[in-house]
Amino acid sequence: MNQHYHRFEWFIDPSVRYIRGSVSSHHVMNHESSTLSFDLSSALNVDSVIYHGDHAGFQHGNDLLTVTLPASVPAGTSDSVSIFYQGVPPVGSGFGSFVQGSHAGIPILWTLSQPYGCSDWWPCKNGLTDKIDSIDIIVTSPLPHRTASNGLLIGEWVENGQRTCHWRHRYPIVPYLIAISVTDYAIYSDWVPHENDSIQVLNYVFPSQLGTVQNETPNLIPIMQLFNELLEPYPFILERYGHAQFGWGGGMEHQTMSFMGSFGHELMAHELAHSWFGNKITTGSWEDIWVNEGFATYLTGLTYEHMFDGYYWPIWKEMNINSVTSQAGGSVWVDDTTSVSRIFNSRLSYRKGALILHTLRWIIGDDDFFLAMRNMLSHPNHAYGYIRTQDVIGFFEEASGRDLGWYFDQWYYGQGYPIYLVQYNIHSGTQATVTLYQGQSHPSVEFFSLPVPLLLSGEGQDTLLVLDNTYNMQSFEVDPGFIPESIELDPEMWLITRNSQVVIGVDEPDSRSFVNIFPNPASDFIFIESTEPIEEIFFTEPAGKMVRTNKFRQNAGRLYQAETSQLSAGLWIVHVKTSQGIKHKKLVVAR
Repeated sequence: MNQHYHRFEWFIDPSVRYIRGSVSSHHVMNHESSTLSFDLSSALNVDSVIYHGDHAGFQHGNDLLTVTLPASVPAGTSDSVSIFYQGVPPVGSGFGSFVQGSHAGIPILWTLSQPYGCSDWWPCKNGLTDKIDSIDIIVTSPLPHRTASNGLLIGEWVENGQRTCHWRHRYPIVPYLIAISVTDYAIYSDWVPHENDSIQVLNYVFPSQLGTVQNETPNLIPIMQLFNELLEPYPFILERYGHAQFGWGGGMEHQTMSFMGSFGHELMAHELAHSWFGNKITTGSWEDIWVNEGFATYLTGLTYEHMFDGYYWPIWKEMNINSVTSQAGGSVWVDDTTSVSRIFNSRLSYRKGALILHTLRWIIGDDDFFLAMRNMLSHPNHAYGYIRTQDVIGFFEEASGRDLGWYFDQWYYGQGYPIYLVQYNIHSGTQATVTLYQGQSHPSVEFFSLPVPLLLSGEGQDTLLVLDNTYNMQSFEVDPGFIPESIELDPEMWLITRNSQVVIGVDEPDSRSFVNIFPNPASDFIFIESTEPIEEIFFTEPAGKMVRTNKFRQNAGRLYQAETSQLSAGLWIVHVKTSQGIKHKKLVVAR
């Protein structure tokens, strides 16, 4: 069945971890069948199933609810069924799914279903294949509590000491983004100017923190205006955006109503960014969660590029690069979607996902990069639907007119990052040869092909060289017109790299016997360039303690890689044995 419309009616007392109510599913049969199937935790009790005004048979077990219809229903038929149920939802395997807590001594109950938690508290199609076209959510709770949810609040009434809140949402929504939060909320609105009108930002916050939060949420206004300009107008503009404070440390981008543990700049920007990437277009598989999280993380970074006079932009880039390169491996592609911690790995799905967008922007340029982003959001096959990584690649290729499969093979599917040794050798006058040596932190990628920027400074001037590095130990003849006193690799931090080094004015090495080591300082490994095959590597402390290692391998050509993870922090001497004898190099190990 294809989901069309859902009506949710629940009774929720936030002081009790319990749900009671019904879900009416309106759908279109995608094939002829006499049964309907819903994902629903076996911890919940199904009281009855109503089909066309009569009770229908059902079976509920192994977290699956199967409804038996009185006759087969042909494909293409619009149909509906109402499921009445109640119980204590199980403790979710992800981020809680259905959580009861308190704030300032006041009870609160909220939901957070990502990635697999919907079926913990309502009968659903718990997947990434079919968005529900529209929903109504009606929640009754004891006073003084009220409910925050998706869409527009179209009605709220009090009767017999209970308040009922009716929310209506008329945009397609993936099941995990449907949410409720119930407590004694205080309510106010901010307004984002847009063209000749404004967009409402509706805030549901804890009364004890009202004064503080009222001073923080207006900071969202320039963020939304920036995203409106870079991408397209807020995707749910016919309704509104909002925040609901809840008792979790982070945030969750529930469609049109982000649940917020705090109201700092980055968290507000990140959850808002999901309105475009994550909500309007949603990853079609948890393998591709970077489409949600990497994009939202990069859009958050772009607020630092365009706001605060750009002060925090280099800080944001450096922090994220340091995080991504703090470990040698790790793919943005999620190879184990049964692991929630792997799906939402902050180093890979969020930060590396963001940085591979950043480097891609460097490769194809701003105009093509943002054109591809806007084309994704407006394309009829993906707008308010789903998107996969191969679709994303196609949009960037179409906008740039370039084959980018190689880039995503290296950076999305592959692991690790490059480490550079740049040798700048002056011939005569201002003419020089630049040689780029590259080691890889992980063997899954043989070589990272990238345009490498070098900033040359000296004699009161500077120039930026961009070298199209397509193979290891590649040399370039350059003449900047002056002799550089310093060379900075990647001054604007477009590349994901670490511990790279630049050497200026070094004579051409003796081709008969030459050994070079980088990075220095090192942590878990080093690269050794040797003109002769390496037979053995060992390390000694200055006092003479020796550590031998056979853990080295030939990386590419005359480049080798050796482990240093077994060495303590401090100064070591590296001894490299070849047929020409033993070469000795100083090495600093940092931890």
